[in-house]
Amino acid sequence: MGSLFRSETMCLAQLFLQSGTAYECLSALGEKGLVQFRDLNQNVSSFQRKFVGEVKRCEELERILAYLVQEINRADIPLPEGETSPPAPPLKQVLEMQEQLQKLEAELREVTKNKEKLRRNLLELTEYTHMLRVTKTFVKRNLEFEPAYEEFPPLENESLLDYSCMQRLGAKLGFVSGLINQGKAEAFGKTLWRACRGHSIVTHAELEGPLEDPETGEVIKWYVFLISFWGEQIGHKVKKICDCYHCHIYPYPNTAEERREIQEGLNTRIQDLYTVLHKTEDYLRQVLCKAAESVYSRVIQVKKMKAIYHMLNMCSFDVTNKCLIAEVWCPEADLHELRLALEEGSRESGATIPSFMNTIPTKETPPTLIRTNKFTEGFQNIVDAYGVGSYREVNPALFTIITFPFLFAVMFGDLGHGFVMFLFALLLVLNEDHPRLSQSQEIMRMVFNGRYILLLMGLFSVYTGLVYNDCFSKSVSLFGSGWNVSAMYSSSHSPAEQRKMVLWNDSVIRHNRVLQLDPSVPGVFRGPYPLGIDPIWNLATNRLTFLNSFKMKMSVIFGIIHMTFGVILGIFNHLHFRKKFNIYLVSIPELLFMLCIFGYLIFMIVYKWLVYSAETSRVAPSILIEFINMFLFPASDTGGLYPGQEHVQRLLLVITALSVPVLFLGKPLFLLWLHHGRSCFGVSRSGYTLVRKDSEEEVSLLGSQDIEEGNNQMEDGCREVTCEEFNFGEILMTQVIHSIEYCLGCISNTASYLRLWALSLAHAQLSDVLWAMLMRVGLRVDTTYGVLLLLPVIALFAVLTIFILLIMEGLSAFLHAIRLHWVEFQNKFYVGAGTKFVPFSLRLLSSKFSDDMA
Repeated sequence: MGSLFRSETMCLAQLFLQSGTAYECLSALGEKGLVQFRDLNQNVSSFQRKFVGEVKRCEELERILAYLVQEINRADIPLPEGETSPPAPPLKQVLEMQEQLQKLEAELREVTKNKEKLRRNLLELTEYTHMLRVTKTFVKRNLEFEPAYEEFPPLENESLLDYSCMQRLGAKLGFVSGLINQGKAEAFGKTLWRACRGHSIVTHAELEGPLEDPETGEVIKWYVFLISFWGEQIGHKVKKICDCYHCHIYPYPNTAEERREIQEGLNTRIQDLYTVLHKTEDYLRQVLCKAAESVYSRVIQVKKMKAIYHMLNMCSFDVTNKCLIAEVWCPEADLHELRLALEEGSRESGATIPSFMNTIPTKETPPTLIRTNKFTEGFQNIVDAYGVGSYREVNPALFTIITFPFLFAVMFGDLGHGFVMFLFALLLVLNEDHPRLSQSQEIMRMVFNGRYILLLMGLFSVYTGLVYNDCFSKSVSLFGSGWNVSAMYSSSHSPAEQRKMVLWNDSVIRHNRVLQLDPSVPGVFRGPYPLGIDPIWNLATNRLTFLNSFKMKMSVIFGIIHMTFGVILGIFNHLHFRKKFNIYLVSIPELLFMLCIFGYLIFMIVYKWLVYSAETSRVAPSILIEFINMFLFPASDTGGLYPGQEHVQRLLLVITALSVPVLFLGKPLFLLWLHHGRSCFGVSRSGYTLVRKDSEEEVSLLGSQDIEEGNNQMEDGCREVTCEEFNFGEILMTQVIHSIEYCLGCISNTASYLRLWALSLAHAQLSDVLWAMLMRVGLRVDTTYGVLLLLPVIALFAVLTIFILLIMEGLSAFLHAIRLHWVEFQNKFYVGAGTKFVPFSLRLLSSKFSDDMA
């Protein structure tokens, strides 16, 4: 897995790839995911690079495959996704694959076009059939016209649209029939009335069933209309209005015989079109099913091929244009695998001259690579969210694996809630190979990715719940209480003991609602509880006072230890980067400042716990008062915790006062002395810039030359460096700001750790309130209805416990634990100004192709 304490050692390698083997070599490198390519053509636009034509060809293949996937999804054909990722296609098969895909696309487009044309013709014939059926009842027609009449019959007795009546009036009657969208029918009728000034009659009726619109494919309700008009000019107006409203116009038969012949012909053509359409759809489905079998591998192969050509565009050609030169960052541990991948690519291409590589020195800062597995990945993501670590600096994720769930558990300490969280995380871990979990929604996928974090958080919460002796706000008596109530009765003691101690008798018990146990009475306190808080405290009226004092002091102790550990980790960074002056002038003064004030506070807390007992508790001094008196000159008269306390505190204050100016001025004055009186500097770097860019060492001392190891007796290595850009004022201001931030941060950060106590108190009180308002009420109900009421009460208690105490309170404690690590812990040693190592890996391209192509 590699080292989790520091990032992997990186080197810059130069690859010499033969033009005929470059594609195969990069394919082998991409399958293993070993290296990160550097762009050697940054000043060249994307359209002027060598392999832009191949990239365009890959984009064309992606377009064809996207069309195939779209058609396959439209036909409701399942897309099989293979478990294995196929390799990039050889160059010999690329042209063949391109030709096959283009031929398949042309065939599909032709068949689809014919299918759409058949469907459109079928729809038109169907509409024509419906129109003839509906308009049959609109107009009465005389089968034969008899000109023998000499007198006009009364007009009111004949239909206005009768042919006989119209011709006797000497008018020329015309008809326009068709279909119109239901939403346009009303406006269509009004437009016709206003445009034709009443010289047209519109008759319409709604179709029984909806029909499909051939242009949009939507299912729409249609109206059949028949327009009768007089005169040719009005007829032109009617036809133009029909065109404006996108009506489907069909010819209207003049006689009943013609109508019957048209209907018979339409029925025959509709049957033929149905037959042809079914055969076309069957053939199209067969083609799509055959294409669906290989579309997964084709999509993955084209993606890999495009990625390879993108990497090739980052390479540069030598003067002969026969060799490609690439520069890559590679972990030193993987150099052997890199050579094997180049040999494999050369062997697959059949080249006579193999490709090779060599490492080159550089002053650039390499990217940061920290190898993780499925367990450590979640904790590393928490650290990387703050900032990717600088190259080779101490990685906080190694310690976060323990400290993060522990600090969370301090705020979330409950045996029952922690066990429920542990079971939920354990269920995710046992089913981590299930595909639905890894491909779920965003929030659920975040929970799944942090399953091991949840597992440890739940496990640590079970431990702190045992320490707090809290299980759904109730105590659990596993070992029996160490307190004995019967020892407080006066009858169990001798008369001499009764006169010395305040004991209980029958009168005291009857007249006092609250009684206090005295641990100084023999037999009352028989020893500490083996693990955690004694369960009798759950019955005490001063339970909250006792637990608050305990949790507050433990929060301060955990916080000071956590921050001191962060300062110590900074020493490992200084030792690794060979900057020992930072240890003496920065880290040691910081430790002295922290330990002489807040470390002494821990000493007083532990000393009071160990030295003072129940008999002497009444004369024990207050730690808060003693700590305040430490900074008062002259100190107030107090008994003190131990003899000679005043002298020890003054010594600690003197050490603290001396560490502050060293912290403020030590490093800038030392760098100034080096600048004026020394020509070498004890820093060793092997070809890399191991300090942050724009830091005071980089700007003022290193100059433009790299410092190598030497034989100077004073330091590990030195070389003459140019110090032209040395700026003492800037270095002094930077160190002063850092020192002020640290000194004030020691106070504010220590107070910030009190959130451990505050959130633990809030969680315990919420759990207690939830139990009192639900379970206690449900358990006190009369036995007749108690069982019926207890079931919904338990269900409501479980729901509120999950949503309020587990999810909301758990999320709150999670965020506070992240803040304690990012702000209070990591700022003592962690810079987080690096860049993440992003290898060229083709394995990352083989997930969810159907969603990307659809």
